[in-house]
Amino acid sequence: MGFEEYRARRRKPLLPKRLTERLPSPSMRLLSVVFAALFLPVAAPEAQAQRRTAPPSRPTNVIYFVADGFGPASSTFAREYVHATTGRRSLAFDPYLVGTLQTWATNSRVTDSAAGGTALATGHKSYNGAIAVDTTGRALATLLEAAQDRGMATGVVVTSRITHATPASFTAHVGSRAEEDEIARQQMRLAPDVLMGGGLRHFLPPDVAPGRRRDGLNLLDSLRAKGFTVATDRAAYDRATRAPFVGLLAADHLAYEVDRDPAREPSLAEMTEKALGMLNGRSPRGFFLMVEASRIDHAGHANDAAGHLHDILAYERAFRVALDFQRRHPGTLVVATADHETGGLTLGRNLDGVGRYFWHPQTLTRQRVSYDRLFPALRTAIQTDTTGASAIAVLAEQMGISDLSDAERTGLVAALRRQPGRVPGLVTEVVARRAAIQWTTGAHTAVDVNVYASGPGADRFRGNRPNDAMGTTLARLLGLDLDALTRRLRQTHPVYTRGGAE
Repeated sequence: MGFEEYRARRRKPLLPKRLTERLPSPSMRLLSVVFAALFLPVAAPEAQAQRRTAPPSRPTNVIYFVADGFGPASSTFAREYVHATTGRRSLAFDPYLVGTLQTWATNSRVTDSAAGGTALATGHKSYNGAIAVDTTGRALATLLEAAQDRGMATGVVVTSRITHATPASFTAHVGSRAEEDEIARQQMRLAPDVLMGGGLRHFLPPDVAPGRRRDGLNLLDSLRAKGFTVATDRAAYDRATRAPFVGLLAADHLAYEVDRDPAREPSLAEMTEKALGMLNGRSPRGFFLMVEASRIDHAGHANDAAGHLHDILAYERAFRVALDFQRRHPGTLVVATADHETGGLTLGRNLDGVGRYFWHPQTLTRQRVSYDRLFPALRTAIQTDTTGASAIAVLAEQMGISDLSDAERTGLVAALRRQPGRVPGLVTEVVARRAAIQWTTGAHTAVDVNVYASGPGADRFRGNRPNDAMGTTLARLLGLDLDALTRRLRQTHPVYTRGGAE
């Protein structure tokens, strides 16, 4: 029987028309019941129970991860390192890969974190440097503001300054990302329930270390007056148990994960767990938490392979914390993406003009510090020992590199003496040759970035889309009216002067 004949037969009524016309109405009802009982499938008790306990189709809580500078090659990079060192074949977010994002800004095919963050936070693309404003400088409502306006608890956790581009894009409106004092002032006025990260210098006046505010305001005093617990060191952070809470644990960015002193700074996973504990149950309408793994990007800019790697692994541990919370609270959506890729990382490269079919992730187990710690140590070493022997010893101790070729040693010592600006590039090449990796830039690239999602509404993030679709999709899932809030904001916010990217 062919397909067309089969389809025609399937369209025929189950009972002859003449029979159904002769049956009185009660008989027809009885026949229908008998037919349903005999032929229609009945769900097993287990399936019925699953339907009764299935999570809602819309989330109550949202945990929104932004892994700054985390491109597809970075994911492979970290996964293969984990496999080489532990035998584990996947990262925590791998099973939840659902799509990709196009990251272009309105004025460039290569975005910066401000334009990228604005798209992710507001559902609108803008120019490089813009912080939650459109291309004419008018304010755009953010997901966090709309969630707070609706009565949800809100929080931001980052490893950068809290005033940096991505967290700013969720909590402030300025024409230029460089206006961090103003961003801090707006964050203080918005007052999310939880703020954790670095950037203390932008909340204090110059006469209170490490303050740099030019207007003389002490924003921490203002937050305390609003009832916030404020922590500026690890001990105070550990004592805090309830929101509202602000933890600003460094004057600038928090340390790279490879350098982090646990006695001084919590990890991204610890901060995520603490924020979830503070936000959960604070509002009957749920919570919105944005978590940025900020320093993945900074290490990409520096072409610091091990710095990049360890901050990715710190992000993965925070993602695991979110998944554990979600298992206990099925109404939670965990969604993760990046604002852009940084560094143009590639795994495998030409060596001495020949393409090689390998790379060596285990090489990076030898690096003990980030470039932030390495280069000052090299500069100090060359000043105290101009032969370069001490600097070479530092490289061996901190990077695990004791097999320099004569050309590598000569070039590095000469640069340390006379051209210190060349040292980062030389060290990067020494590391990259041994790992057989390559960086193409010290800036961002235009490659698409991955999207991961788990929980109610996760299917809405499938496919390849522009990055502003993240903002609009989350707003629809939460029932937030960003356009209405934008109209209200524009009644009180000025039109901002356009700024540039960093």
